[in-house]
Amino acid sequence: MREFLMAEVATSQADKEVLEQSAEQQYLTFLMGKDEYGVDILAVQEIHCWVEPRPMPNTPDFIRGVIDWRGTIVPIIDLRVRFQYPEASYTNTTVVIILQTKLASTDQDCIIGIVVDAVADVYDVAPSQLKKSPSLGSKIDTKYIKGITKIEDSMIIILDLAMLIDLEELTI
Repeated sequence: MREFLMAEVATSQADKEVLEQSAEQQYLTFLMGKDEYGVDILAVQEIHCWVEPRPMPNTPDFIRGVIDWRGTIVPIIDLRVRFQYPEASYTNTTVVIILQTKLASTDQDCIIGIVVDAVADVYDVAPSQLKKSPSLGSKIDTKYIKGITKIEDSMIIILDLAMLIDLEELTI
C-alpha cells in the first residue's frame, strides 16, 4: 500500500511540473519608440503618470532621479537612455511603471520605476512561445532580454528585470 502512495505522490509532482511549464504568464507591454517590450505583470506595482524626478548626484545618466511613491523613495530609470534610443520629449502618454523585483546579485527585493513612452497591452504568453534571444556577438548586450515572443504581427522583447537593475552597473 505504501508503494502505491509513493507512486501517487511522484505522479502528482510530475503533473505539477508539467502544469507549471505549460502555464501561461502575463506580461505588461509598453512602447519605446516603435518597439514593444514586456515585463512580468506580477512585478508591476503601479502605472504612474510622468512626474519629474528629483535628480541624484553621481548616478549613471540613465537614472533620472528619485520620486516619492507612497512614502517609498523610488529610483527612476529612463529606458530610452538605458537602451540608447534617440532622445525624445516626455508627452502625455509617457508613464513611469513602478516595479518590484529582486536585485540580480542578491535576493534583496527592490522597487524601481522605469520611464516608458506608453503602455501598450497585457498578453498571456506560454513558456513555449517565449524564444531565447539570438546571440548577437560580444559587442551587443542582450543580458536584459529574458526572451522574445511574437503576438500577432508584433515581436515583443520580454525584459529580465533582475538584470536591468544590476547593482554592479549602478556604481560609477
